[in-house]
Parts: sequence; C-alpha cells; structure tokens
Amino acid sequence: MGRAPGTTPGRFGSETGSSGSVRPPAPAAGPGRLPETVAVLAVRRAVRDWLGRFGPRDTEEQAVAVALSGGADSLALTAAAVVETNAVDALVIDHRLQPGSGAVAAEAAAQALALGCRSARVLAVQVGTEGGLEAAARRARYAALDSVRAGLSVLLGHTLDDQAETVLLGLARGSGGRSIQGMAACAEPWGRPLLGVRRDTTRQMCADLGVTPHDDPHNAAPEFTRVRLRTEVLPLLEQILGGGVAPALARTAEQLREDGAVLDVLAADLRHTAGDGQTLIIETLATAPAALRKRAIRAWLLDNGAKALTTKHLQAVDELVTAWRGQGGVAVGGGRPGSRLVAGREHGRLTLRLGEDGIGPMTQTEPAERAHHHGRESS
Repeated sequence: MGRAPGTTPGRFGSETGSSGSVRPPAPAAGPGRLPETVAVLAVRRAVRDWLGRFGPRDTEEQAVAVALSGGADSLALTAAAVVETNAVDALVIDHRLQPGSGAVAAEAAAQALALGCRSARVLAVQVGTEGGLEAAARRARYAALDSVRAGLSVLLGHTLDDQAETVLLGLARGSGGRSIQGMAACAEPWGRPLLGVRRDTTRQMCADLGVTPHDDPHNAAPEFTRVRLRTEVLPLLEQILGGGVAPALARTAEQLREDGAVLDVLAADLRHTAGDGQTLIIETLATAPAALRKRAIRAWLLDNGAKALTTKHLQAVDELVTAWRGQGGVAVGGGRPGSRLVAGREHGRLTLRLGEDGIGPMTQTEPAERAHHHGRESS
C-alpha cells in the first residue's frame, strides 16, 4: 500500500492474536498529516462537524471506533477520524461469505494501523439466513460491532449515495414518512458522519492518500435490490430528471427526519395524556390527529414488547380505536414461544396481552395481522 506525501507510514507485519485483534508490535505513532486535497478536506470537515454535534464530550480522550470493511467509504472515514480524534479503534467484520474473506479483513486491519489507528480487530461472524442474505449479514455485523465497541461510538461509512438508495427502498415499501427518513446521522451507538459526502469523494480521497480500497463483489451483484437501485434506477433517474437526484433524496430524508422528531415529541405527550397504567384511553386517542395517534400507538406497542411492527399491524390496531366494529384483537410480533402479544379493546381502553390471557392463545400458524376473535367490547 502506498502512502500520501506528509503522512506517517504504518507498521505492517503486525501479529494477530487468537481474539482476532491485529496489534502493532509497539505503540502506534501519532497520526501524520494528510494532504489537503478537495476530497480529503471534504471528508475531514464532515467528520469534524459530526464530532462537534455528537462526539464524546465527557472524557479527556476523544476516542471512537470505526467499522472498517476495507472499501473506499470506510477507509476514507478511518483516515479522517484518525486526524480528527485522539484515538480510533478499527473494527473489521469478516462475514465469511466469500472465499478469501479472511485475507481481505486482515488487509483492512493492516491498512487501519498504517493510517494511524490505535488498534485494529478482525471479528469473524456467522451469517444466518432469516430475512435474506443482506438482512442476516447486517444483523450479524451490528451485533458483533456492539459486542466489542467497549462503550465507544461506532462510526459507519454510509454516504449520501447510500442515503439516497435507502430512501428509495423505503419509498417502495410504502410504510409512511418514517420509512423514507433514511438513516440518522447519530443513533447511539452508531454514527454516520458521511451522509453529506458523495461516494466519488471517498474514492478520490483514497486515491489522494495512495491507498487501494477493496471492491466487494457483492456491491456489483444484480441479485441484490440495493445494487440494482445503485446501478440501474438512480442513473436512469439522473438521466431523465437532469441530475441532482441523489442529493434531492438525501435532503428529503433530512427534512422528514426533522419533521418526524417534532411529531414524536408531540406523540409522546399524547401517549402520556392517554396513558392509564399499561393501557391507553380510547377516547383520548380517538380525538387526536391520526399522525400523532399512530405514533403514540406505535411507541406504546414497541415499549411493551412488540417486535417487527408492520404498517398492517399498526393500521389494524388503529382501527380498534377509530373503526370499532366488534372485531377481535390484533396479534403483533413479540410475546414468548407458543403465544403472541395481542392488542385489544376492553372497557374503553387499548390493551396489550399475551395470547392466552383473555383473548385466546395465538399459535405460529395464525395470521400475524389479526387474531380471529369476534365479539363486543366489554362495557
């Protein structure tokens, strides 16, 4: 790997311990200067701005972890973080989904040390199959990062282009404003400093530094929906609409996130007003605007153990408030083996119970949206 003029060379030939950590044989030297190119300055500015808004303030040593894949985005992020913070621990995930993935991970860890990271650790994970390969890999990756971050914020290399793709995916799901808010710049412990930086900029920064990023073959595999959005849909939209599509989508996400934050505060007030122990008062909910009511119900469900809520779940529970016809309870994910959480309407209250408690046991073969129980609301 080459190095940019004015930077401090890293230490290669580092040893790998049984824990997967890659550590230099001696304490790492302080980070060297980076060349002041347009790309380098853009990425550094993004990281500095993020740290100013969300970075650690209660410790003398401003340290962060960076999730490093070896790709251009995370390499550029790592290099910028090294010069903008006091210490960086690189966390490299080996998904073990491709031949040679271990060598790719080891090279990424070596690059991290060469860039001046305090430490670099390779974490091999087992990727399951539930929900598809992309979702399963994401769950395994985040679980591994969370298990070893040692209380540090973990910076992720998602760029403006990733944000645009996320908005399009959410738009296709049709799950409302929340699904097209995109990724948050900070959702503890995860930080995304590069959401305003283009992918071309991170790749140019790597070229300016003389480092060679790894190009993951999965990022060009058309069987993945996100890849087709990246390589087919977004270029077509850019061509038809005359450019600027990705920044426009990212701006939309940011504006919706700002609006959503205000609505969430108002919905929390509504939930507090409607709360009656573990239940919600139907009359209070029914007179509230739909946007606030559904947010309050969603938060109530999640806080009481509901899992993987869908728009169908939320709409069906809302109908217990606004379109009561004597319908049965609504089964939502959660509960325990052999039963599910069921939202119901009783005595003018919205309730949430396990399936066997008063509404009837729920089995894994019954529809997730609705428990087939009919009758009148208890007076």
